[in-house]
Amino acid sequence: MILHQVQTSATVDNALNCCLRYIDDSDSILLTDDALNCLLDKQWQQRLSNYKLYVLIEDIEARGLSHRLPQSTNISIIDYDQFVLATLQHTKVITW
Repeated sequence: MILHQVQTSATVDNALNCCLRYIDDSDSILLTDDALNCLLDKQWQQRLSNYKLYVLIEDIEARGLSHRLPQSTNISIIDYDQFVLATLQHTKVITW
């Protein structure tokens, strides 16, 4: 079980696409920094709908996206303490 941390925007970088090529159904994705902007796009929402997603509340607030992100059962909004716990719950963390 791997936690894939994606940091860059899908419009600027290919990190999220690469991540999705190698991800397993038991893995999770943590969208940090500008990577969480992909959740504003319907196509990305659909592509990511089958994966467990984490998003840092600090990144949401820093970008003013609190009311713009979709409400979805596969998205968990977490803080830094919960991020640390997520890294401990997974066997490996890969940063893209």
